[in-house]
Amino acid sequence: MKKIILLTVLAAFVMAPASLLAMDHSKMDHSKMDKSTMDHGSKKSMDHNGMDHKGMDHGDMGSHGDMMMLGSEVVEGVKARVHIKDTSEAMAKMGMDHTHHLMVSFVKDGNGAEGSAIEKGKVAVKVINPDETENKPVKMMGMDGAFGADLVLKEKGMYHFYIGTKLEDGTKRQFHFHTEVK
Repeated sequence: MKKIILLTVLAAFVMAPASLLAMDHSKMDHSKMDKSTMDHGSKKSMDHNGMDHKGMDHGDMGSHGDMMMLGSEVVEGVKARVHIKDTSEAMAKMGMDHTHHLMVSFVKDGNGAEGSAIEKGKVAVKVINPDETENKPVKMMGMDGAFGADLVLKEKGMYHFYIGTKLEDGTKRQFHFHTEVK
């Protein structure tokens, strides 16, 4: 029964409105960003080269229940879009420790024009915690055109997500995203 409920909840995340993918970065209030937590000198910090900032939402993780876009990144002709959702309340009701659902979708990137969705392949995420300890990679399940995984992000601070892929073309790629849990 718990698996059915979990799959239903995960399916609902996948069906997030397309408007989330088109959020306007220009209206973002940069004054609310805590730049002191961003160590751009660290090798674990975000590499902004090749990053598409048009769809980024650096929203507050404190707004429980809302899907938040972490951004998109292009690596070797494939664009990854990543969303995260705080699921701690729903998971706690089911007796589970997971606090967040991470979802990534992939499309072929054709020099500014997006191509077809990539729905087949192997995807896993490695999480770097705020104290810089690494978790074991978590396999991300394919679901309705995206891949998703439930994660435990209980500490406050900056989390880094390294998403490794071997998609249908057989090429291995790694994407990097981050967010702050408050």
